[in-house]
Amino acid sequence: MKKMKLFGVVGGVLLASAAFFLTSADHIDAPGVASTSSDIADLYAFEGDNPNNTVLIATVQGPLTPGDVTTNAEFDEDVVIQFNIDNDGDFVEDLVIQAVKRGDSMYVFGPVVPTAVGITGQIETSGPMRSVRISTSDDLQVTTEDGMSIFAGPRRDGFFFDFNRFNAVISGAVAPEGFLPPGEASDFFEDLNVLAVSVEVPNAMLGPAPTHVAVAAGLFPEGALPDAYNVWVTTKRKQ
Repeated sequence: MKKMKLFGVVGGVLLASAAFFLTSADHIDAPGVASTSSDIADLYAFEGDNPNNTVLIATVQGPLTPGDVTTNAEFDEDVVIQFNIDNDGDFVEDLVIQAVKRGDSMYVFGPVVPTAVGITGQIETSGPMRSVRISTSDDLQVTTEDGMSIFAGPRRDGFFFDFNRFNAVISGAVAPEGFLPPGEASDFFEDLNVLAVSVEVPNAMLGPAPTHVAVAAGLFPEGALPDAYNVWVTTKRKQ
């Protein structure tokens, strides 16, 4: 596969460890990329059913109606979705896992040491490569090879947020009442979809995790929290 020079759009920073399920959300509000094929919606990082694995999920192009997924929305062949993994605690990516669409399949490269870090780079073809046919609502496809499982396709948006109430709060229309309690809040994203890339990877491929960032910052005593990878996602578009 031909290498590409790319520029990137930064998503959220997460910690991934055995004791944590963390997510970062950024639906349709990133300047310059909102409502484009490179717009990041959510990043999830958590321990797999196998505690020796870490699951990384990136969602893009949300929110989408079910009709959009079948007619107007698809992964962009000029956009690389990149998981960045810091395994030594310096908040610079030591390994990357890249996903890029070609035809009806998603090709996943890595984990591999990146040629360049930050907002520029290329598709890292020197490392492992796997592929999976992109799923549809009627055809679920998962590829598992050497303990690493990958999926790409539309999924229901897992983000819960009472967006209409939020708009009312920030506009002052319901101040000082504020947000509704859980039993009364409405999930704006309940019937909406996103395009998702999911990778479950053995921790042995990622190396030892660094000291949890909260412990390293002195917010918790040593040993109070498990070691945790620092993980963030970027989208990078072909130049």
